[in-house]
Amino acid sequence: MAAPTIYPTGTTVFDPEKTWSGYTLYIARDTGAALVDMNGNVIQLWEGLHGFPCKPLPGGMVMGSLGVRDPQYGYMDHTDVVQVNWEGEVTWKFDQYEFIEDPGNEGMWMARQHHDFQREGNPVGYYVPGMDPMTEGGSTIILGHKNLVNPKISDKMLVDDVIYEVTWDGDIVWEWVCSDHFDEMGFSEEAKNILCRNPNMVIGKGLVGDWMHINSVSTLGPNRWYDAGDERFHPDNIIWDGRMANIMAIVDKKSGKIVWQVGPDYRSSPELRKIGWIIGQHHAHMIPKGLPGEGNILVFDNGGFAGYGAPNPSSPTGHNNALREYSRVLEFDPITLKLVWMYTYFEAGYLNRMGRYHFFSPLISSAQRLPNGNTMITEGSNGRMLEVTSDHELVWEYISPYFGEDGKSNHVYRAYRVPCEWVPQVRAPEEIPVPRMDISRFRVPGTEWKEEQRKTAVKGARGYASMPQLCVADLTIDED
Repeated sequence: MAAPTIYPTGTTVFDPEKTWSGYTLYIARDTGAALVDMNGNVIQLWEGLHGFPCKPLPGGMVMGSLGVRDPQYGYMDHTDVVQVNWEGEVTWKFDQYEFIEDPGNEGMWMARQHHDFQREGNPVGYYVPGMDPMTEGGSTIILGHKNLVNPKISDKMLVDDVIYEVTWDGDIVWEWVCSDHFDEMGFSEEAKNILCRNPNMVIGKGLVGDWMHINSVSTLGPNRWYDAGDERFHPDNIIWDGRMANIMAIVDKKSGKIVWQVGPDYRSSPELRKIGWIIGQHHAHMIPKGLPGEGNILVFDNGGFAGYGAPNPSSPTGHNNALREYSRVLEFDPITLKLVWMYTYFEAGYLNRMGRYHFFSPLISSAQRLPNGNTMITEGSNGRMLEVTSDHELVWEYISPYFGEDGKSNHVYRAYRVPCEWVPQVRAPEEIPVPRMDISRFRVPGTEWKEEQRKTAVKGARGYASMPQLCVADLTIDED
């Protein structure tokens, strides 16, 4: 991915008449959980609150994490899941999944949470009319890790994905272990061979295989498919997606069996071939009842690199054998697999003026359906959040100004939009439109072309070949 050295941050586009206005919550790199208004003003900053992700709750509350395991021994493990109020005080905490004794560290209980969690009352963790997540009770679905060896996959140690449910009082009442269902997932023999040799080994004090890398979990919630009698879509069933295997699946909560799946092979049916390869995806979920597109699957299809299978020139070993250098946001019918809506660099305007793909995040990222039918997208690798209409018009854009301690990356894992009434601690702000900037005329202060320079350049060049800083459309050459 290429990017300019200098570009604006904060809100860069805002059309109040076309957006679904509110507050946007995201993790500001190496800083904390930031809540910003539509003009990019920071309304609240919960310093030190990590988020993998962080999620908003009604009443100005937030869920996230306060502790991170030593990365030498744990891979993306957070030690706890917490709920904090507006002042940052912890009002709920869970860290009792596994007792860990890492060398050189004091033994402690950990949640081993990574990538996602969901509080009861709301199926997806973002705003749905009439489905507020609970703040003073209820259970929480947590995506976590467990180290184990499964000979069906590999003889190497795996950092496996687990999904477990914990009550408000901290009791674990349900658990699902991903590798137990390996035989249900339809891997080819080629994929099994590469998994056996290299189940995506990640670096630490001891190599472990992050073979599936689930990055989102959510319940389905009430939906029209179950109302019509399809038991696969029971409201309590859980949808997840595995980035490394290019799989999206639904688990029957009662039996634990996989009852619906897309991937890992997108050549297996005409319908899947029409959708095309979904690669390294994030945040696959069912659009909740009450929102436009309800019942469809919404997913950020990253592209980039992922998958296991036959070797090819770009992947001599068959590891990360699927590649694509642009992203897509897809909405499709889970029954027919018919593509309903899509956002790619085509809809974003093909290539931008610097010749780069205008929409590409090979890692992280998410998509949220808003009540007015717009979609808020987190193009995470670039720290970019945008809201687009169903006709693909960009009506809001925000670039995170938090570049972390190294000053190199402003990436954002996932962002959420909530209505202003969820934050009663502050008044709804005044909204000021931010029209799209004409970047062909933008100059850094101190480098603007002055009128006398323009005249000198025009007279000397009699054209544009020697004037790289001038926009050709701006030139007017007098015959004299």
